[in-house]
Amino acid sequence: MTLCYALVLVLGACCSDRLIFPAPASSYDDSPGIIKLKAADGNTIAARYFENPAATYTILHSHGNGEDIGRCKVAYDTIRSAGFNVLAYDYPGYGASTGSASESSVYASIDAAYDYLTGTLAIPPERIILYGRSVGSGPSVDLATRRPVAGLVLEGAFTSAYKAVTRIALFPGDRFENLKKMPGIKCPVLVIHGQRDCIISPSHGRKLAEAAGGPVSTLWVEKAGHNNLTSVAGESLKKSLQDFEALVKAAAKSP
Repeated sequence: MTLCYALVLVLGACCSDRLIFPAPASSYDDSPGIIKLKAADGNTIAARYFENPAATYTILHSHGNGEDIGRCKVAYDTIRSAGFNVLAYDYPGYGASTGSASESSVYASIDAAYDYLTGTLAIPPERIILYGRSVGSGPSVDLATRRPVAGLVLEGAFTSAYKAVTRIALFPGDRFENLKKMPGIKCPVLVIHGQRDCIISPSHGRKLAEAAGGPVSTLWVEKAGHNNLTSVAGESLKKSLQDFEALVKAAAKSP
C-alpha cells in the first residue's frame, strides 16, 4: 500500500502541470500584431493590447487553461465595451508563447505583462485591475499579493487547483492556493461565478469572497456554467464591471 501511494505521489508530481495546463493548439497566427514580452525565466510571452481611448483603468487578463488569447475575443470585447483597456497574454506553451506552463512559469509570465503595462505603457499600478478566469485566478491572486494594483476580478475561480478536483488531499502540497492568499489582498475584489458551473463549484467563489481582505462585490450568474458565463450574463456582466470600477475609485479616495 505504501509503495502504491508513493507511485501515485510521483505520478501526481510529474503530471500535475500537464493536467492543469493542457495547452490547446494555437488558434492564431504569430503576426506583427502580437506583442512579445520577455519573462524572467527566459520564456517569450505572446500578448495583445486592446485599447479603449475613454478608459481610466486597464485590465490585465489571465485566461482559462483550455484557451488562448485568440479564443477569448468575445470576453475581451465585452470588457473593453464596459469601459476598460485590456492586456491579454498567453501562458508558456500556449499560442505563440514559448516554453511550458507551470505554476512558477505562469507567475513569471504575468510579471512580464505587468511590467509591460507599468514600464513600456507607463500605466500606473493604481490604474491596473487584474482579471483571472478559472486557472487564470492563480497568477492573478498571486500577483495581487506581491504588486500594487487597483482591483482584482475573479471569474469561475478555484480555492486551489487540487481542490477544484477533489476535497481530499491526495497529494502533498498544492498548486495556486488562492484561498490562503485572499486575506492578504486589500484591494477591492469582484467575484463572478456561474451557479451552474460543474467544473469549479460556485462554493469556491463564495469562499474566496468571504476570505478577501478588502472590499468585495459579487456577481452570481444563475444560468451560467463554467465556459459560457460571458454570453449568459450579457449586460449584467458589463454593469457589474462598471459598478466595480466605481468601487475601485471610491476605495482609492478613502483614507
